[in-house]
Amino acid sequence: MFLEDIRRYREENLSRIDLTPVFPVWGTNTASLAREMLQVGFRAILTCVDPKKLDGKFAGRQFDSSLLEDLPPTVDPCGENGEFHTFVYDGPIFRKSIPVEIGQSVLRDGFQFADVLLKR
Repeated sequence: MFLEDIRRYREENLSRIDLTPVFPVWGTNTASLAREMLQVGFRAILTCVDPKKLDGKFAGRQFDSSLLEDLPPTVDPCGENGEFHTFVYDGPIFRKSIPVEIGQSVLRDGFQFADVLLKR
C-alpha cells in the first residue's frame, strides 16, 4: 500500500503482458484500513509471522480488533513491512465462508507458520 519498490516491480512485470495494475488502496492509512476491513466483515487468520518483527505466537491468531490492540507500535496493522501474512476466509465478497481450523504451528526457514486446514 505504500512500498514503492513493490509497486514498481508489479508494474514492470505486468507491463510485459500488457496489463496495467490498479492500486485502489495505495497510500491508505493502514490502521484505518485494518479497522474498516473488520467493520465490513472480512475475517482472516495470520498464517505466517516474521519472528524478527513480531512474536511468533501471533501465527494462527484471528485478524480481529483484539489482535490489532495487541500489535506492538512498530508493527504495521496490515503487515505491510512483511511482519505477517494472512489467509482471508470470509467477507462481503465471498459467496460463503470457507470453513477452516488452525493446525500446527512450526518454525521453518526463519518464519513461524500456522497451518490453516479445511474444516470437515
